[in-house]
Amino acid sequence: MYKAFLIKYSEIGLKGKNKYLFENSLINQIKKSLENIGDFRVAKSQGRIYVECPDIYDYEETVAALKTVFGIAWICPVKIVESIDFEDIKQAVGEFIDNRYADKNFTFKVEAKREDKKYPLTSPQICAQIGAHLLNLYPDMKVDVHNPQVKLMVEVRSNTYIYSENIKGLGGMPVGSNGKAMLLLSGGIDSPVAGYMIAKRGVAIDAVYFHAPPYTSERAKQKVVDLAKLISKYTGPINLHVVNFTDIQLYIYEECPHDELTIIMRRYMMRIAESIAKETGALGLITGESIGQVASQTLESLAATNEVCTMPVYRPLIGFDKQEIVEISEKINTYETSILPYEDCCTIFVAKHPVTKPNIKKIANSEKRLSEKIDELVEEALNTKEVIKVK
Repeated sequence: MYKAFLIKYSEIGLKGKNKYLFENSLINQIKKSLENIGDFRVAKSQGRIYVECPDIYDYEETVAALKTVFGIAWICPVKIVESIDFEDIKQAVGEFIDNRYADKNFTFKVEAKREDKKYPLTSPQICAQIGAHLLNLYPDMKVDVHNPQVKLMVEVRSNTYIYSENIKGLGGMPVGSNGKAMLLLSGGIDSPVAGYMIAKRGVAIDAVYFHAPPYTSERAKQKVVDLAKLISKYTGPINLHVVNFTDIQLYIYEECPHDELTIIMRRYMMRIAESIAKETGALGLITGESIGQVASQTLESLAATNEVCTMPVYRPLIGFDKQEIVEISEKINTYETSILPYEDCCTIFVAKHPVTKPNIKKIANSEKRLSEKIDELVEEALNTKEVIKVK
């Protein structure tokens, strides 16, 4: 059983003098991912991040948890040797290969790093002598420096670290290292994926869901809560703001041209989401929109909804086609929940022939029909919203 994991990152290494801030954020996210699994120690050491394991832990569960942490490029199970004496290192490498590989008939390459350049052997000398030692111990092994089946890494620091496996992580940036944004979360396929994608860039997520009882059921609401739980596996805890949108939708339905219903309702959703975002310290809105996917996602429609916002609107799926979005939803395990047949408020009030190229001035004129009552309804919706802590 491995006693530690070496955590490799990629983009964080480019952050210059601010790198330590991102490393600390990554360490915090790793600790959170493992807190319910065991008593792990996570720390930086000589430019590396190590997860040191308790005496008894579940290897598969630990790796699965680490694979949900944005910012991790590779997870390397490591054998730690509390010595830098070369004879001790050779013995440990031989034992490592013997325990790790039952069948010794494979090609290999040794790569070595030494922190102290005054170490008696250079990196090439370490590689050559360990390679010779392994060939002597296990004659079925063969050296292949160009395309080896096994790449054996030996890092000589204050201790010696030996590993040969690189398990791919999610990459990206640690959540929370790039601020917070508000996700407009529906029960569809797209918005959970959008939340996942923006979180991959280091953005913490809260969410708002527009509920329309009795036109949408409690099962529809629970579906959205379930989706939030699924993406919180990657984003961390989410405050889900549930807004009762029924009266606003009905009033718009009664007063505005039906071909403009979708756009006008969407504009009021954006206004409400922005109000909650400002209240909670979020720096922007996130939607699952993709150009041309539906009538409300043409360039003209997106411009009309953007027009009511004062903060940035981030659309990480803007250039994706539906199949690409579906593939990501399957990867993050939200697809099966998203396709459950519980309608959300967006689908209930869709016009038969919605406008696809709305004129912003015309839309604004239509909204004038709503009078001061709409402001009262919006205020009521904000005052009565429910906040669900999802994790």
